[in-house]
Amino acid sequence: MSGPITEADQIKQFKDFLGTYNKLTELCFMDCVKDFTSRKVQDGEVKCAENCMQKYLKMTQRISMRFQEYHIQQNEALAAHAGLIPGPKA
Repeated sequence: MSGPITEADQIKQFKDFLGTYNKLTELCFMDCVKDFTSRKVQDGEVKCAENCMQKYLKMTQRISMRFQEYHIQQNEALAAHAGLIPGPKA
């Protein structure tokens, strides 16, 4: 069983978040920002960056859902193998 989240765990989670945020920011910046002749961010660059972020967020959400589904299936298979629940019907 897991206990309360420690300060060290919180710091690690925050570092992981910042690492992911920085990678995403760099990826979307490199993909979307092309014009360095003006200080103003162009509308197309803004739209590209928004699309890039949305796509990444949707992708990570979908991966997370699939990961959860996989673990549920694995736990059910283990429980069926152990005889705790009936196995799938053939």
